[in-house]
Amino acid sequence: MKPIWIKNAAQLATISGANKPRTREAMSDLGVIENGSLWIENGKIMAVGSTAELERIYGERASEANIVDATGRLVTPGLVDPHTHVAYGGSREREFEMRLEGATYMDIMNAGGGIHATTRMTREATEDELIEQTTRRLDSFLAHGVTTVEGKSGYGLDLETEIKQLRVMKRLNETHPIDLIPTFMGGHAVPREYKGREDEYIDVLVNDMLPKVADEELAVFNDVFCEVGVFTPEQSERILLAGKELGLVPKIHADEIESYGGAELAAKVGAISAEHLLKASDEGVRLMAEAGVIACLLPATALYLREEAAQGRAMIDAGVAVAISTDCNPGSSPTTSMPLVMNLACISMRLTPAEALVAATMNGACAIGMEEKVGSIEVGKQADIVMWHISNYQELQYLFGVNHVQSVWKKGVQVVG
Repeated sequence: MKPIWIKNAAQLATISGANKPRTREAMSDLGVIENGSLWIENGKIMAVGSTAELERIYGERASEANIVDATGRLVTPGLVDPHTHVAYGGSREREFEMRLEGATYMDIMNAGGGIHATTRMTREATEDELIEQTTRRLDSFLAHGVTTVEGKSGYGLDLETEIKQLRVMKRLNETHPIDLIPTFMGGHAVPREYKGREDEYIDVLVNDMLPKVADEELAVFNDVFCEVGVFTPEQSERILLAGKELGLVPKIHADEIESYGGAELAAKVGAISAEHLLKASDEGVRLMAEAGVIACLLPATALYLREEAAQGRAMIDAGVAVAISTDCNPGSSPTTSMPLVMNLACISMRLTPAEALVAATMNGACAIGMEEKVGSIEVGKQADIVMWHISNYQELQYLFGVNHVQSVWKKGVQVVG
């Protein structure tokens, strides 16, 4: 593989430094190099600096390399999406109309739609059908500059289908350019066949599903939907601690619809991240900051559900590391556009353009334990790089609803452009 020399970037946003979640003022430090340059070999970043600096080091080797002229372009790390439900069967466009007619999220779910509808379609789909559908979504992520994605199960709600979803993600992680990091989420809902027998389903989840997932090494994380009408804080804690004993790192869907103690539980169990948090209490936010729990915020979901977005500005000011995500899923955020999510983070949650970019790169990587490999442009990391058809990072957030991706490299291989 020939070396790659990306040179003359108007702005090279490195986001370099300590590989740990960024908080407060550190979320505004992009490490921008004007007229920036980077040298890639064997899928790794070998040097980063000004074009003049790399000319001195690599000028004599220029003939060996594929040279990419980034004049007038912004270059950033590949985006990281730390919260998706990307592997599922079917579609739920009818629910979009139902919401416009006044139905709420829980109305649709209680009528057999929502998660239950996708559960039925995912159970019916073959593994190959799920591979085909999920591949299309991953291709779209790449086209929008996303090179690393977390994916949750949770549309099976039985052992066979949960394992099927996780095996699909494992296969795609091995065959698709995107790094796909798996999360087990058997605690996404109580299946309809267990209605009124919720604790029996949790017994199955804890005693059958989690050990199987851990034994086959099919997931890194264990997530649960802690919400009124789904799983109580006590039930959620049982699920998360059971997974933790088996080596699965806790995550938690917390305080999305009502303030329910989810943020507090995230801090209590040592979750790597808490997701949604639209209704998180001030005390929960304070405890998350103390415990180092990353807030994974999903502004496209709030927009789609016509809800007020999470208080991203207040969380950053309180010392919480904030990441952002598409929440790609069939019911409440059917999008693969992280650029749109960055726009919305600025508009609806009052993040600055710099904070939004850090939330979509380094902090997203930290939320899925990938910070040593991705999330920044620095020596030794994977060459996951995006060149944008704009000249500075402010334009990336200012020009709303437009995909500015020109080229994407994954592990040093050009996959877009």
